[in-house]
Amino acid sequence: MLQQLWYYISQFVRDKSSKENIKTLSATNEFKITQILDNGQMIQLTLIENVSTEPISQKQMIIENVAKKLDSETKEQVMPLLEAILQAQPTVNIKSYQQTQITMAMPKSRYDGMGRPQVGKIISVDLKTN
Repeated sequence: MLQQLWYYISQFVRDKSSKENIKTLSATNEFKITQILDNGQMIQLTLIENVSTEPISQKQMIIENVAKKLDSETKEQVMPLLEAILQAQPTVNIKSYQQTQITMAMPKSRYDGMGRPQVGKIISVDLKTN
């Protein structure tokens, strides 16, 4: 039943979001800066995916991911229904997650244009395949 529910919600979200019509695989993730190396001209950033490795329920993950995709008006309509449906489902806790790490280099001017984020700051990275 949970898979059916997820299918219907994802179809609803897809219909409500014009970005979903693009036929590309994408993932936007938040990454925490763990290291910055500056050689004067180039900046190298080491990033690690900003995820909680504490146990989290599958229900909470579904609610959060659906909430990210909806505008405020749609969220007001869908979220109470989703929460009511998920109350009837067993709670599954997810205990571990393999974090993604990225190392990237960029010209210092680009880093300056990003606002010079420091170690510990969170940045978004949009990964796409065409």
